[in-house]
Amino acid sequence: MKLRDKTALIFGGTSGIGEAAAELFAREGAKLTIVGRSDSGNDVVGRIIRGGGEASFVRGDVSVVNDIRSAIDQHLAKYSKIDVLFNNASKESNGQSVIDTSEEEFDKLLATNFKAVFMSCKFAAPHMIKAGRGSIINTSAASARDGLAWAGLGAYIGSKGAVIAFSRALAVELSPLGIRVNTLNPGLVDTPMLRRYLHSQPDPEALLKTLAEAQLLKRIGLPTELAKAALFLACDDGSFVTGTDMLVDGGLVLG
Repeated sequence: MKLRDKTALIFGGTSGIGEAAAELFAREGAKLTIVGRSDSGNDVVGRIIRGGGEASFVRGDVSVVNDIRSAIDQHLAKYSKIDVLFNNASKESNGQSVIDTSEEEFDKLLATNFKAVFMSCKFAAPHMIKAGRGSIINTSAASARDGLAWAGLGAYIGSKGAVIAFSRALAVELSPLGIRVNTLNPGLVDTPMLRRYLHSQPDPEALLKTLAEAQLLKRIGLPTELAKAALFLACDDGSFVTGTDMLVDGGLVLG
């Protein structure tokens, strides 16, 4: 088991990539705390426990700093350490242009997609520093990479680009102390968040087909495929990887 005797704290672990990662990490021996706004987290935890794993669910909104702090405190109260921190919670764009994006919407995107990452790292890092080890994984987005951007996603892309830049800077600070920091960069993945965005558009199925064709592999990714990449960054297989933005996008950026 690649995460035997390790603990993992997953923000945004109730659906999509986070849910798939939680189930995979548990199968690999990790003891988990899953954080999310939806009570479906109880279902995820139930499946993990029935499969012989150990996990607990903390209901919380990562855009609320006190919820982040509380989740970390609850995880530490139960397990006394954080070996893996996976910041995977995201808010999707509403598809509006920069001109039409309200300040309120912009603030919500930044609070969930970037500020939450910053604050969870701030709160968790001292415990990892004390232990002298750890892995931090922050979910970014392929649309934030050079050469790829879409209209109507300006605020979202900006928030995810901030995650990439911040994670690189944090890696410089923490890597000499034994803590690896990386971003996991998904392309188009079949998650509830993507489905919500598609259904906000005039012709969801036509758009899905267009998006699939935009990737070199000519298909949308699966949450389990991203979970496997997260596992690599979390476990000792990725022991010499830090400060990188791992692109797992089916060739979207090159397509």
